[in-house]
Parts: sequence; C-alpha cells; structure tokens
Amino acid sequence: MSRITQFGILVAAALAIGCGSKPQSHTAALFGTQWELEYLSGPRIAFEALFPDKKPVLTFEQDTGLVAGNSGCNGYIAPFEHNGDAIKFGEPGPSTLMYCGDGENFFRSTLQQIDAWTVDADGKLTLLFGEVPLMRFHPMSSPE
Repeated sequence: MSRITQFGILVAAALAIGCGSKPQSHTAALFGTQWELEYLSGPRIAFEALFPDKKPVLTFEQDTGLVAGNSGCNGYIAPFEHNGDAIKFGEPGPSTLMYCGDGENFFRSTLQQIDAWTVDADGKLTLLFGEVPLMRFHPMSSPE
C-alpha cells in the first residue's frame, strides 16, 4: 500500500471517529452540572446591578425534562426540550414572590427566547437565539 493511500485511510478514520462522537459528549455536558449566569445580553443596566446579591443558576434534570434553579432572587422550575443543539424552555411553574429588582424578570423573559445551546472548550454553557448569544453560564458544581 502506498503512503498516500495509508494517509488517506488514516484521515478518513480520524474524521469518522471525530464526527461520530460529538453529539453524545455534547449532550452529556448539559446535565450533572449547576450553571451560574455570568453574561446576559441586552439590558442597559450593568450585570452586577441586575443581580447584586445572587446570580441566576440553572440545573438541567435529564430524567424529568425540567430545569430548576433561581432567577437571581426567587426559585423556579420549568420544563425544557432539547434535540441536538436545539433547546426550548417552557413557562416557569409557581415560584416564591419576592421582588428583587428588574434582573429576575429580564432573566426569565430572555430564557423564553432561547432556541439553541452550546458548551465551549472552556466548559461554558451559552444559550442562543439563532446564532446570537444571549446568556452565558459557567459550571459551579454538581447539583446536590
């Protein structure tokens, strides 16, 4: 076998292995982690002013199809659906009723716009509207 043929077979095998393994590891990255918001696109108020005491947190529960956490003030739980890179959040269920400023409402309304997601090489979760990043989270810990 010539070197060119061997090289071609090696490249084809590497591509097949690389392309075939991405979806499973990509989807698995969403679960088993508590995600803390570090970026929110759109508001004209500084991020730290929107969430002065507590930043929003998400935890995706694969078995129940629910996302749970807090929106910077009040706890919440909502259904979600995902298929590959597509994701859609349903309406949040009942929540506590503390008022903590505009950050919480902005967070919840932005979450309703999300239609895609990705986890980058640094392990950060980005939630997108089309190709526009609207929210970015870093992993905090495994949920308790």
